[in-house]
Amino acid sequence: MPASGVSAAAIAARLSFVGLPARLEEHAEYTTVETEVPEWLSVESWREVLEVVAEADRFGLLATSLNGRILWAVVRKAVPTTGDVGGPSHQR
Repeated sequence: MPASGVSAAAIAARLSFVGLPARLEEHAEYTTVETEVPEWLSVESWREVLEVVAEADRFGLLATSLNGRILWAVVRKAVPTTGDVGGPSHQR
């Protein structure tokens, strides 16, 4: 398994430990982790969940009245050579 898969799997495992079963999906350049976030999630659990997804290259929350709340995270398979290395605040 590529390093991104190991990182994504670790994120998924930690989310599952908090009570949020996660799905992994492999893509050509990245691996995604997704989980549904219930309304009942406590503030303490939210803090832990945010610590977990902060290890990803990108993460976000999609919230709709039809589909509820989906937390997603992306782990790149290759390190970018230019562009947004380290995120927007670290661009050259």
